[in-house]
Amino acid sequence: MPRDATSTRERLLRAGEHLFARKGVDGALTREIVTLAGQANDSAVHYHFGSRRGLLGAIVDRHMRRMEEQRKPALDALQTRGASEVADLGAVLAAVVEPMTAELTDQSGRDFLRIVAQLAGESGARTGEVPHPLAGTALAGQLDLLHTRCRDHLAEPVARERIAIAIVMLTAALADRAHRLDEHLPVLLGHPAFVTNLTTMLTAALLAPA
Repeated sequence: MPRDATSTRERLLRAGEHLFARKGVDGALTREIVTLAGQANDSAVHYHFGSRRGLLGAIVDRHMRRMEEQRKPALDALQTRGASEVADLGAVLAAVVEPMTAELTDQSGRDFLRIVAQLAGESGARTGEVPHPLAGTALAGQLDLLHTRCRDHLAEPVARERIAIAIVMLTAALADRAHRLDEHLPVLLGHPAFVTNLTTMLTAALLAPA
């Protein structure tokens, strides 16, 4: 791809991140994205991404790829532990949570977290069907392992419902944290304490008696 096309694509990605995060994946208009990216032609999004939804998918894909570098070795380590011990659920959940909390450290990542909270209902946790872009990823493997650990003490429907709710809780908490950091609003915990507290709370929710 020529350099100018690559630059245009990157500007559209950043403009999409910014506006989808703040105006919503259904509220941000294509012409607003194009204008923010410094483009004169409203067809730029369609040229580079096929559609507005294609732009959203490209944003999610690139952050998923970024997190995969951390998820793959973590998944390998979890799969070698064996493990029907209850504590393993906490370890699996930590492996799910930590790469996402790392996205809080830059603006692009914070925008992504504010976007992904809007998509939490599309995780496939309730149906067991893995959606794109999760298919074939280490995150999909981690979520499958989390389901297995939950099934150690919960019936299938309860396990799936709890994981679905946990995903909503996780993404909402991260989106709120991202918003507070962006707007320079007070936060009560530093980053390490926030990550530990969030993981502990979600683990407790998944381990609660049926």
